[in-house]
Amino acid sequence: MDRASQALAKGMPEGMPRSYRSLEDYHGVSSSTLQRRNAGGRSKEDKAESQLYLWPSEAKAVIDFALQMADLGQPLRMKHMRSLAFRATRHRPQESRPSKPPGKNWPKAFEQRYPDLKARREKGLDWNRHRNNIHGKVTH
Repeated sequence: MDRASQALAKGMPEGMPRSYRSLEDYHGVSSSTLQRRNAGGRSKEDKAESQLYLWPSEAKAVIDFALQMADLGQPLRMKHMRSLAFRATRHRPQESRPSKPPGKNWPKAFEQRYPDLKARREKGLDWNRHRNNIHGKVTH
């Protein structure tokens, strides 16, 4: 429960007027936040959670798959995470299924939300190493 909901639930001590201004002074929560919460508004955290593209179980499946592929020596590129997330939502009922893949900045935000992926991020092969180790094997 967030601070605004707690302030509304606790109320004011005896002898103090019950107004948003006095609640603001006593609990240290903005009066506009108290009014919005009293009218049934959601907290920013609740609203942000409802706007996530993947459900928690789908996000866990995508993370597990990405880490498993990295352990097998084939790390996923971040540009493929969008299509992987879109495929992870295909099991949902038709009404709650997204009609298009997440936006172009979604993989970066997903990586910031889950630090396990950030630690496993790898860079591409350096061109000097490519010429020395792979170039001769590819060209005949």
